Amino acid sequence: MTRIFAQLRLGLVYGALSLAAFVSIFPFFWMLVGTTNTANDIIKGKVTFGSALFDNIANLFAQVDMLQVFWNSAFLAIVGTILTLAISSLAGYAFEMFPSKTRERVFAVLLLTLSIPFAAIMVPLFVMMAKLTLINTFTAILLPSIASVFIIFYFRQATKAFPHELRDAAKIDGLKEWQIFLYIYLPVMRSTYAAAIIIVFMANWNNYLWPLIVLQTNDNKTLTLVVSSLASSYYPDYGVVMVATVLATLPTIIVFFLLQRRFVEGLTGSVK
Repeated sequence: MTRIFAQLRLGLVYGALSLAAFVSIFPFFWMLVGTTNTANDIIKGKVTFGSALFDNIANLFAQVDMLQVFWNSAFLAIVGTILTLAISSLAGYAFEMFPSKTRERVFAVLLLTLSIPFAAIMVPLFVMMAKLTLINTFTAILLPSIASVFIIFYFRQATKAFPHELRDAAKIDGLKEWQIFLYIYLPVMRSTYAAAIIIVFMANWNNYLWPLIVLQTNDNKTLTLVVSSLASSYYPDYGVVMVATVLATLPTIIVFFLLQRRFVEGLTGSVK
């Protein structure tokens, strides 16, 4: 009897997990199917593959300069990720390694800013960028995100697990602080950096509201803005929208799968 109940319980667990997996995966499957169907088929809810894939791709490239748009998104995501990690990881390292009387107060103020919604600072930020004549430039997109409070907090917490004996030994050997950071801290904390790369890259790639406000010409539009404009047109071609959505999703999926092992290690605080 006990064995029967155990098997029944196991069956219920697998059934619930299978249902959850189906609910999670089906939207992606339907998105892939939609790339091969016409707009009418998608509206009707067709869930089988069609033969309109190449037509949808041709229509997308006819309506949008995809190479330019993809380059804009890639540039902002890659450069933004590099700058954010460089500045924020240095700040997180400094907050943990250099004690001072005002350190915790400054850090508390930084954490307090996380409670401020972006909508509250959107207008002042736009005015600031306008006075600096940075509207409709990539610089206006990159500058507000370079010092990420969340990433600073993340690196400070991860740095708590960093072996301080290595830093002390490096100081005895005559290494300067920047050499310790580059040659010891970075290799040891590579899992933390991998997790941060995924988080920051996805945030920059999927950034929508601020680029929508700042970027005012088609030459500077990003892929998320293009997908939104295609979907919000008066007569949207959903087949084209699905193709654009797949193209917008692929880079984040590739980055995640390339770094997924390090991502898990970084989130669990693994230091090697």
